[in-house]
Amino acid sequence: MYEHLKSQTLPELTATLKALGLPAFRGKQVYTWLHKGVRSYDEMTNLPRDLRALLAEKYPITPPEVVRRQESAKDGTIKYLWQLSDGNCVETVLMRYNYGNTVCISTEVGCPMGCAFCASTIGGLVRRLEPFEMLDEVLFTQADSGLPISRIVLMGIGEPLDNFDNVMRFLELVNSEEGMNISMRHISLSTCGLVPKIDELAKRKLQISLAISLHGPNNEIRGRVMPVNRAYPMEELLDACRRYFDATGRRIHFEYAMIDGVNDSVRDAKEILRQMKGLPAHFNLIPLNHVEESPLKPSSRAAVAAFQKTLEAGGITATVRRTLGSDIDASCGQLRRKYTKSKE
Repeated sequence: MYEHLKSQTLPELTATLKALGLPAFRGKQVYTWLHKGVRSYDEMTNLPRDLRALLAEKYPITPPEVVRRQESAKDGTIKYLWQLSDGNCVETVLMRYNYGNTVCISTEVGCPMGCAFCASTIGGLVRRLEPFEMLDEVLFTQADSGLPISRIVLMGIGEPLDNFDNVMRFLELVNSEEGMNISMRHISLSTCGLVPKIDELAKRKLQISLAISLHGPNNEIRGRVMPVNRAYPMEELLDACRRYFDATGRRIHFEYAMIDGVNDSVRDAKEILRQMKGLPAHFNLIPLNHVEESPLKPSSRAAVAAFQKTLEAGGITATVRRTLGSDIDASCGQLRRKYTKSKE
């Protein structure tokens, strides 16, 4: 069982409080308050004062603190750099769409995957986030912004499937009726392609959207920008995607960063069509965000348009991701990287 109360399910939290000699109804009271994003037990006004003091002593609430907050003048996107209780920092991005507000959360402090185009992985993995820390990203982004959050994407700093058990617990908590009650169908999880974990996820048959960071049409090109491809080549990855679709009936989304002169030719698009044969898929073409430490550059608009046209002519739906927060370092890992460098 998780030690932090906010990482516990309602039955677990109720059992924890019962061990303190408290009645079962206190469990639901505390659980509800925690999932409203209270920063202190003093806010739990329907609990006796002595109980609040006891819980504060035994199970401290450790809300993250805003280190930096940047809001886009162009589209209202808000990027947060949160400092956790141990001093480490993670990023969260709030994006506004016509259909509701989406929060993009981090699942790890740093990332072990080493993708060439990503600022999140510079410096490697520091540690994995606990379930309550991921939940706090959602709760306190909502509280600070004053905007209701209805959708979640696990696409921030870190590889979600590298933190599998904690991420699964987070999904259970954020989906709970007594908590935020965010539908699984409104949650997307992005992975660079950890094949055994994709198979494990498939067994759970969750109704989340699975997104695969592909970024290359073949092993040679993908391996150049994504080291994970050496462990799980494209053939193995796409076979796992087919198994996932067979188990869940959920179409796979493929994320594809358009990198000038690397993976953006019409020939590359035609190779993708061959690789995807028989796999229901949607491609999300992402104009590359420039990272200071990387020599990679974004594709031209003409190259992106030709790539998209080729995929669609071959029967694969493809959209170009709307660029949000370009004026506030909204590319994953950039804000944390700048803050870390400023302290060195």
